[in-house]
Amino acid sequence: MRQRLSSEPDRYRGRRRVPTPPRSRYAAVVTTAFVGAGIVALGASALPDAKDVSPTVLDELKQASVTSQDAAARADNADRASRDSRSTDSAELEVWLLPLQGYDFNSPYGVRWGKMHTGVDLVAGEGTPYVAIHDGLVTKAGWFGGYGNAVIVQHADGSEAIYGHSSAVSVKEGQQIKAGDQLGLVGQTGHAYGTHLHLEIHVKGQPIDPVPFLQERGVDIKLQVEAIYTR
Repeated sequence: MRQRLSSEPDRYRGRRRVPTPPRSRYAAVVTTAFVGAGIVALGASALPDAKDVSPTVLDELKQASVTSQDAAARADNADRASRDSRSTDSAELEVWLLPLQGYDFNSPYGVRWGKMHTGVDLVAGEGTPYVAIHDGLVTKAGWFGGYGNAVIVQHADGSEAIYGHSSAVSVKEGQQIKAGDQLGLVGQTGHAYGTHLHLEIHVKGQPIDPVPFLQERGVDIKLQVEAIYTR
């Protein structure tokens, strides 16, 4: 073994030497480090990777998405059905009726005796009640010139119905009425020959034939007046 000469400078002089751990302790530290790294690696491999999802999980996610879409579709269908139901209910409220039952048709719309007859005459006994053909607002209830005692009802679509020659009226001006509400009693007041109800329809202020107007709304006067209209 080489002897350190006294003339050789002491390279560790003035410093504190760090003791070297025993080889057995060093081996233990290295072994622990490797084992720890292995555990971390195993733990990392057990965690789900964003790009590596179990097929079962994918199926579940897909099924959940389909279920959500089905629920949304069902909700949309239910909402549509509700809207359709409301539309149907609204349509059902559009009720149009005949003003009388069991009448005789005496005179159609058109020229009569050289003058324009602007309505239809429905013959019935004196005092027979007649009703509104449609919902509306009563704008006239009382004496109305040649119409005698008359009721005029304005409908929501802007059309008007005039019921003339009444022996009495049962409503007041400004009153809201429904289809089928009694308006008055058949008579022969005003310019009338015999007891009958004169029914007249105005659209945009002009009289039109009540027969096709009501027929378009599901009320067929013509079934009872076919012979007169085909003469």
